[in-house]
Amino acid sequence: MSDLTTQRRQKLQKIYDLGLDAYPQPNLSQKDSSLQAKKKLGRKATVAGRLMLLRGHGKILFADLVDREGKIQLFFEANTLGEKMDLVKLLDLGDIISAQGEVFKTQAGEITIRVSDFVILAKNLRPLPEKWHGLTDIEERYRQRYVDLIVNPESREVFLTRSKIVETLRQFLIKEGFLEVETPILQPIYGGASAKPFITKHNELNQNMYLRISNELYLKRLIVGGLEKVFEFARDFRNESVSRFHNPEFTQLEFYWAYVDYEVLMKFTEKMLVHLIKSIKGKLKFTFNGKTINFKTPLPRLTFRDAILNKVGVDIDQIKTESEFKKTLKQHHLRLDLTGVIGLGACFDALYKEYVRPYLEGPLFLIDYPAEMIALAKRKADNPEKIASFQLIIHGAELLKAYNEVNDPANQKARWLEEEKLGKKGDQTAMKLDHDYIRALEYGMPPTAGWGMGIDRITQFLTDSPTIKDVILFPSMRNE
Repeated sequence: MSDLTTQRRQKLQKIYDLGLDAYPQPNLSQKDSSLQAKKKLGRKATVAGRLMLLRGHGKILFADLVDREGKIQLFFEANTLGEKMDLVKLLDLGDIISAQGEVFKTQAGEITIRVSDFVILAKNLRPLPEKWHGLTDIEERYRQRYVDLIVNPESREVFLTRSKIVETLRQFLIKEGFLEVETPILQPIYGGASAKPFITKHNELNQNMYLRISNELYLKRLIVGGLEKVFEFARDFRNESVSRFHNPEFTQLEFYWAYVDYEVLMKFTEKMLVHLIKSIKGKLKFTFNGKTINFKTPLPRLTFRDAILNKVGVDIDQIKTESEFKKTLKQHHLRLDLTGVIGLGACFDALYKEYVRPYLEGPLFLIDYPAEMIALAKRKADNPEKIASFQLIIHGAELLKAYNEVNDPANQKARWLEEEKLGKKGDQTAMKLDHDYIRALEYGMPPTAGWGMGIDRITQFLTDSPTIKDVILFPSMRNE
């Protein structure tokens, strides 16, 4: 235990020796925020919050009290507090108190509360860090987010912005006629994406269950049921890598819209994101990682085939098998680690992520992926080798994905059987055949387009946060 911690515990004991409770539970529901108190010049105010600055000694003490809306200066003096000034000497940085008194303006022009009474609400026993930055402390910021939020106003602002992003998107979709729904997190069959699941067991049912990797198949069941426009903010889980843009537990917004196609969704995406960006940033130009992003619409479009052809000179339309793909890599002197990469679609994806996506600045729509890449997406009527799909790319990262949904049960089953063959070859991310979903399609699903965007990632862009850990309150971490 550090000397400072020992001193604080000694002060805590002195509070108890005075017959006081250091952790009381008063009713402060009618207290003023710091912002409200500043508007009560010449009147009494009651505030509560954390002490973040203490200066002075003897018979006077100034302190900064911080709450959710800001901070206000407190002035403690013996002439006003009398014997209670002895209790002021037991205060430390980080203590949570309530204080009341008249609001006045100091000679320096700072609005201040002349404290006539105060109550210690929670004694802080651990000294706050003076400086909360540097490579060593970054890890601790994520582990001890509670401390990060106390001492780092910029971090608090990120999460306030995240909340506003979610609420703005929710209200936009509701206004557009979408219904918010909830679907299972524990699923008997994982599906809706190509990813490794987390596996658990339901003891009463005596069966394995999976934390969902996506809510797609359940939302489309609701489309079958006649709910033509649905959305969900879903917590999804993928038992995969942690990186700048990936966390095993993350939040996605997904919506499904019957009787429209992906062309409609591209225009709708522009409308929705323009509204969101203006609401958060006030303008369509903003910076991320030192680069300017201009979300002026309409956004340019680039086919997946042309993106690869333009960058590395490979025409994927001429490649029909994995062996042809590997031969083409050698011809173009392209090095690519294909360990664990199984299937032609996965090969195309690996090539794209290694040599192409990092160099796509955007914002742009990358459209019309090879049919092998997404088993749930409908093939284009005029070119069955491609799927009616798009991603929004910004500075080398995928922000969202959308496509026309397969609604032919026979076609969907055949596509899944092909995926299962890849699984037998060792593809750990291959989709599983969901017989109940096929049964749902057999009742008839209208032509539908679906859309998904990571909330963590859009928050990264709109708060200029370098890593996804900065926008998740409690990111996944190794044990200490």
